Amino acid sequence: MKSVRAITCTAITGAALTSTPTFSAGNSGHDAKALSDDVVRARANELIARMTPEEKAGQITQYFDFLNEPEEAKRVESEMAAARAGSLLFVHDAKELRRLQQIAVETTRLKIPLLFGYDVIHGLRTIMPVPIAMAASWDPKVAEQGQAVAAREARAVGIHWTFAPNVDIARDPRWGRMIEGAGEDPYLGSVMAAAQVRGFQGAGIGTPGTVVAGPKHFAGYGASIGGRDYDEVNLSDSELWNVYLPPFKAAVEAGAGNIMSAYMGLNGVPATGNRWLLTNVLRETWGFKGFIVTDAGSAHDLKTHEFAASLEDAAVRALGAGVDMEMAPPFGVSAFKTLPQSMAEGRVSVEAVDNAVRRVLEVKIRMGLFEQPYVDLEEAQRVLNDPGHRVVARVAAERAAVLLSNEGSALPLDAKMLKSIAVIGPLADSARDTVGPWVFDQDDSETVTVLSGIKAKVGSGVRVDYSPGVTMPARLHKSIFDSSPHKEIPRVQVDDDAEIRRSVEIARAADVAVVVVGESQLMIGEQASRSSLDLPGRQQELLDAVIATGKPVVVLLMSARPLDLKGSKPAALMNIWYPGTQGGAAVANLLFGEVSPGGKLPFTWPRNIGQIPMPYAHLKTHQPKTAGERYWNEPSTPLYSFGHGLSYSTFSFSNLKIDQVRVIVGEPISVSVDVSNTGSRQADEVAQLYIHQRHGTAARPVRELKGFERVTLAPGQTRTVHFKLTAQDLSYWAASTRSFVQDATVFDVYVGGSSTASLAGNFEVTAQR
Repeated sequence: MKSVRAITCTAITGAALTSTPTFSAGNSGHDAKALSDDVVRARANELIARMTPEEKAGQITQYFDFLNEPEEAKRVESEMAAARAGSLLFVHDAKELRRLQQIAVETTRLKIPLLFGYDVIHGLRTIMPVPIAMAASWDPKVAEQGQAVAAREARAVGIHWTFAPNVDIARDPRWGRMIEGAGEDPYLGSVMAAAQVRGFQGAGIGTPGTVVAGPKHFAGYGASIGGRDYDEVNLSDSELWNVYLPPFKAAVEAGAGNIMSAYMGLNGVPATGNRWLLTNVLRETWGFKGFIVTDAGSAHDLKTHEFAASLEDAAVRALGAGVDMEMAPPFGVSAFKTLPQSMAEGRVSVEAVDNAVRRVLEVKIRMGLFEQPYVDLEEAQRVLNDPGHRVVARVAAERAAVLLSNEGSALPLDAKMLKSIAVIGPLADSARDTVGPWVFDQDDSETVTVLSGIKAKVGSGVRVDYSPGVTMPARLHKSIFDSSPHKEIPRVQVDDDAEIRRSVEIARAADVAVVVVGESQLMIGEQASRSSLDLPGRQQELLDAVIATGKPVVVLLMSARPLDLKGSKPAALMNIWYPGTQGGAAVANLLFGEVSPGGKLPFTWPRNIGQIPMPYAHLKTHQPKTAGERYWNEPSTPLYSFGHGLSYSTFSFSNLKIDQVRVIVGEPISVSVDVSNTGSRQADEVAQLYIHQRHGTAARPVRELKGFERVTLAPGQTRTVHFKLTAQDLSYWAASTRSFVQDATVFDVYVGGSSTASLAGNFEVTAQR
């Protein structure tokens, strides 16, 4: 029997992996489990007792180090040599990391090693599908394995800490950073948050071959007004406790060693200066023992927010709120550099500074940095070139794909019946876009594009013609990622009119057209919010022209948010997200049926932007029968529901059993259902369990996800899936009592393949027997 809070997922099978991959850890880290809390604290305290105020302030300051910005690098290096920097970020070259560590360990007075952080969001050398794609797998093991590979590569080159996972809930697809999270649902988000923490940290901080996980952005960042990145957030307490905070709590319970505070203002108080959030909730209520870092410059920006009176005041208020380390603004002035003066003037206590320093030092001790500060360069190359990592990336991309529609079973394609394929679209052969954002050292030779994947799959027996179709337009405003100090990112540019005509010609001459459209990786992510969900540029015109040829058209969407295709009806539509290093190989396996798609949407897909936000877990109105008629001009229902995803097979759900018709408050209840493969292919289905509370202290959503399991079934096979609903699953935060409650009430239970599941039962919770 599987608890819905500790789901054991089906092993990866078929053309993928037969078991969880294991990798040797090499010497990247040490096993610090033998170190007791008392020993770690005593070592930290001994160092603190010898530190000057300036060294303490430096230990809780992190600087950006951009190698191609020599003046900034020189300034940062001088701070390191003077023991006024405890951490660096954005360095990922093994030789440079070793050199910088030598400065700290061999030239400073106390020889305290640096803690190196990096944005290892979905891979370092081997790039996994973007995080929201891993959530779309509805398979926590995929997320855990992917981040374990990312951690192993990062630790091998000398990185100790990642600013991930992003566990922000996103219910407005205009917000670009939804790509880094798990979508709109707090339960799915919590499961994926915990899985990623386990992947990054292994058995715990200090496990060989792992890094410290840093869940972000605490808290509510995904609810920015208008979906505009960095804008303020205003959330009710009910939304905070029931929707936006649960994934952070799950990450803390999974052992995350770090939490990053958010940039924005939350209900009028900047998150980085919010003591209620950072201390009362995170430390006192949840018992978080790790260290808190600001997002880039957000301590400094307490003054920008007009919350703090000065830079000195900003540092004092951030530290007082619970911040332990400032991620100083790139090319800017550190707020925490003012702490020694504030200590001398009595505006901040020595104890408060020492507490922050202690938390940072304890992580360094547990990571084994005092014993093994340097990277092994030969081992780093061996780990980065491990072919097993590419297998994990391919499997993850296969399991993440979501088949949205498949008219007349257009997919899978049969290579034996094809003589020619037209591959069309500006993203079809773009290595940089295939891996998605948050990749800073792209190696195009490592990346399998959709075009190259298809060519490799069909070989010389099938003609493959290609056209980029149209230009991928430039952004109106530049991104922070397409300017110095980052590499220039190429953009597809063609004569649109001529290339659309050519696309139509090759489509007419082909047996099938595969059209790859969506958003380039600079159009999603940080500083990549949008006011439209339309296909950028002239991609819609291109798509409509190809469909008008009458040839079968398979559309592959490279996107991390729902897009509006204006009613276009291709033969098949599959969301492949940004599938990563092995994306093209995975897509080819999916197109030709070596793997059946089994991913499910982690968000609701609206018909157009005018409907957002429209989470599936909404309250019942006073006129529920007209819920689909809220707009007079079109249905008020989504185009694709939360949890939707098709397969190359068909499934049925039956024999729903609830072990008790009545339980008392606090007791668990078990649910089981039979899932049957009624088709002719081996394939995966995700059994999803939803509940609805009929009445209570507060009105509750019409449906809430409380359990899921992805199962692989052979044709004709039936498997019984078990879930357990706990008191925690049946509880919620109520505004009227300002506390968590579990009501004596009646619950409806729904189980099926999406949030629209129709197989239902119910049980009653009573105050006493």
